[in-house]
Amino acid sequence: MNKIIVEVGSTCTKVDKFDGTNIEKLNGVTIQFKKHYNEDKCLRESDVEELIKSVNDLKNISEDIYVCGTSIFRSLEDNEKEKFIKRFKIETGYDFHIISQESENELTVFGTTRFVNEKVCVFIGGGGSTEIAIYDKKIKESVNTKIGVIDVMQKFPDLAEDFATTDLETVKSYIKERLNLPKEKADILILAGGGHEKFARHSGIKYEENTLYKDYASPIMMNIETRKKETERYFKSISLDEIRQRVKDPDWWYATRAMSAFALVVAEAINAKYVIPTDIAMVYGILKQEEI
Repeated sequence: MNKIIVEVGSTCTKVDKFDGTNIEKLNGVTIQFKKHYNEDKCLRESDVEELIKSVNDLKNISEDIYVCGTSIFRSLEDNEKEKFIKRFKIETGYDFHIISQESENELTVFGTTRFVNEKVCVFIGGGGSTEIAIYDKKIKESVNTKIGVIDVMQKFPDLAEDFATTDLETVKSYIKERLNLPKEKADILILAGGGHEKFARHSGIKYEENTLYKDYASPIMMNIETRKKETERYFKSISLDEIRQRVKDPDWWYATRAMSAFALVVAEAINAKYVIPTDIAMVYGILKQEEI
């Protein structure tokens, strides 16, 4: 069997293939739903068309496809939401499931903590929302905020330029004023929601092997001091243009400086000693759900 799970966010569409035993990450698309929605005050036609085409293209791999949306899709007015879901069903043949912030948090935490035996914090950052959970054998505290990296990029558009002109501390202060943060502390911060391991490996920041626990989907880590220094370097002296020239998905890198600032704000709030960047999203939790 091959089952395809498609997670559509405010910016990134994540695609995974499950063969009954293993999960394989496939190439997704970058569609600026949140950015364009803020500009147009509605879903942009070209964005909807691109999403529908990308899902239909996956039928070449499998016709067993589950599609869900987060963030921006939760914010749609009822009439636009209904219209979009109906059109998506007609043009793809699949239901479009809109996942609540609470469910997104739970589904992602399940995947990130499968092999964890100690207290951790799980950060799920997106284009238009942020979910944070403190996990210690179960979710002990959960806080959600309707703010994401696209909101920060609208305030500081220079973060998408070759080098940022706004300093890191200014961006962090802006985020702190708007982000709900947990009261509990944890030594380990797991970055989830997709793309954090990818960012670490291709941005040029320093990392090392994850020695805290064994999980093939969480192979790397860095201590907090390294993360702080490398985030500062990513703002000041790592060329974003150079990265975009050598990667296959240059548009994906648009909000990576903003996301780096989010991660530090959370790490400092919980007094984290270690940061584990992963590409884990909701797929493990979705597969566990009996109804699919």
